[in-house]
Amino acid sequence: MTKTINVTVWNEYRHEQSNEAIAAIYPDGIHGAIAEGLENAAFSVRTATLDEPEHGLTDEVLAGTDVLTWWGHRAHGDVSDETVERVRRRVWDGMGLIVLHSGHFSKIFKALMGTTCDLKWREANEKERLWVTAPGHPIVEGIGEYIELDHEEMYGEHFDIPPPDTLVFVSWFAGGEVFRSGCCYHRGAGKIFYFRPGHETYPTYYNPEVRRVIANAVSWAAPVEGAARTFGNVKPLEAI
Repeated sequence: MTKTINVTVWNEYRHEQSNEAIAAIYPDGIHGAIAEGLENAAFSVRTATLDEPEHGLTDEVLAGTDVLTWWGHRAHGDVSDETVERVRRRVWDGMGLIVLHSGHFSKIFKALMGTTCDLKWREANEKERLWVTAPGHPIVEGIGEYIELDHEEMYGEHFDIPPPDTLVFVSWFAGGEVFRSGCCYHRGAGKIFYFRPGHETYPTYYNPEVRRVIANAVSWAAPVEGAARTFGNVKPLEAI
């Protein structure tokens, strides 16, 4: 029997409350749009935001989360170190993590990558074409050779991240830059996927192909039942 995957969609939820133009695009918040796409894909979804107690990510919430999606931008510094450590431990224990767009600069992504995660950027309403570089990977199931977005913020290389375990997408922008925009990692027992598009001033999270990629990534990153990891001193299985 297929196990229901429980997803928590986290969003700092600051832009939508302070900018009328962004609120018009995402009246239920960016988290609302992402959650809608995942609910339509038959996941069990809850949302959490920065200004909730413990940022909505209590031990109880995280214990019941198979995959956490993360969108943040202007308020990375407002996320408590205690919450970051709580999330990091859960990833090590097997929870999947999907980091979206400007979440590259979040405390949790930098903590798991061990690098600055810095990059070049430009907001100029450019076309973005995300080329699939790993055909056959579960994250690109149902996606063609590329995804084309008419308007997005540009991110450009060099992207200061460790080499991905698998590079799933590379983006090209109308201004000429390229970017590693779909990156898979393993940390402890957990799987991490960084997915680039999703600037707050564009309706990217309503795009059916973007929603398909996020849903595929959730399925890929969900924990798999298997032997428990054991560490420390152990007794021998055989006589020595």
